Amino acid sequence: MAQRLNDKVAVITGAGSGIGRGLATVLSQRGCKLALSDVNEVGLAETAASLGGDVFTQVVDVADRAAMFAHAERVIERFGAVDLVINNAGVTVSQTLAEVSFEDFEWLMNINFWGVVYGTKAFLPGMIERNSGTIVNISSVFGLVGWPTQGTYCAAKFAVRGFTETLRHELADTGIKVVSVHPGGVNTNIARNARFYADQAGGRDHDEMVEAFAKLAKTTPLQAAEQIVSGIEKGRERVLPGDGARMFDWLQRMRPVGYYRSLAALGKRLGEKK
Repeated sequence: MAQRLNDKVAVITGAGSGIGRGLATVLSQRGCKLALSDVNEVGLAETAASLGGDVFTQVVDVADRAAMFAHAERVIERFGAVDLVINNAGVTVSQTLAEVSFEDFEWLMNINFWGVVYGTKAFLPGMIERNSGTIVNISSVFGLVGWPTQGTYCAAKFAVRGFTETLRHELADTGIKVVSVHPGGVNTNIARNARFYADQAGGRDHDEMVEAFAKLAKTTPLQAAEQIVSGIEKGRERVLPGDGARMFDWLQRMRPVGYYRSLAALGKRLGEKK
């Protein structure tokens, strides 16, 4: 069922850059009132300064459960109720599962998975009480397929997918909508800001990995945000924005065991053509 977003209250985590900033821009253009958070105070302020309308900002670490629930209280005090929550904040670690440290693994899971859980559970009671609202959790194409040196990221994004799809089933007979988003190649700073140790070919050059990511990630954050918001408006339960997202989804369905060999071969052919 289609929904109108004008005058709705939207919460976005990780709004200081990338897809989060793009979502803030698009939802502001749709007439939403915005509650934005990020750990990056400067980036968050830049996002807010670029927007018009009613915008509330707060520096919040999504990995801090108490901080997330306090943020929810502040947002509800400010706006009275929340209509749309987008759990977007995320980071990555580039390292094999054999070599990744527990410190890095836990750091990523605390942000990418527990941040989604905290953001959902902080705002969900109010939605249940009103029997209305939409929760959007940002997973990834790496929540659909496994990828070498992205095992920690895949673990979190698969967990986000499972959490989100289960929540959707549990709330199926309510007025609350639950959406999972699996972006493909979107040109954000996630690779540049990664805790980097090795790429999938065993390379140790972070700049080289960032350059390779930029060549593949052709979709801008604003374009991805437009696709996500359009999906929300159309009532879709799964949204696949960005370069290659639909191909990843299709190939995983067709070759649930052998998809990586197909993707690796395709990547090699594309590299040879350049």
